[in-house]
Amino acid sequence: MKLIVGLGNPGNKYNFTRHNTGFLTLDFYFKLHDLKWTDRPKLNAIIGREGDTFFIKPQNFYNDTGRVVRDYLHFYKIPITDMLVICDDFNLAFGTMRYRAAGSAGGNNGLKSIIEALGTEEFARLRVGTGNTELRTKLGDVDFVLSKFTPEEKAQLPEILQEISGKIDDELIKKN
Repeated sequence: MKLIVGLGNPGNKYNFTRHNTGFLTLDFYFKLHDLKWTDRPKLNAIIGREGDTFFIKPQNFYNDTGRVVRDYLHFYKIPITDMLVICDDFNLAFGTMRYRAAGSAGGNNGLKSIIEALGTEEFARLRVGTGNTELRTKLGDVDFVLSKFTPEEKAQLPEILQEISGKIDDELIKKN
């Protein structure tokens, strides 16, 4: 069993915001693979499954995703080594990706919540760059991560999401 977690905030008002890059990535992946989401309110997530891989979009807020991730890992008895978390990173240039098999939260509160809930930094994460220095300086960090992508960035998203989807497939193949 494997678990792929996309980080984001629940609710339509957060669609196409930088902090919802994890949700956006999994939604794109699901469209590519013709997969369907199921709402699981008792487990506080929207889930999908393909073979022995679970995909989840936690439905509590970004900074409090750790409990949902921990609960899924325990419920399905999935080893932490078989989990991948996809999140935004405003310190990376827009559209770049950084994969790490383990590491610190690096200022990302979603990762920090997961690390606290699991008691370890030993899980894979794929950080997707949402950086835009000019806009971030103008808005400040909190408003920046909750801001929508610019029209120019939005036009680039399909190509970026296609590349990330390939990375997800590579990760699943590697773990089989």
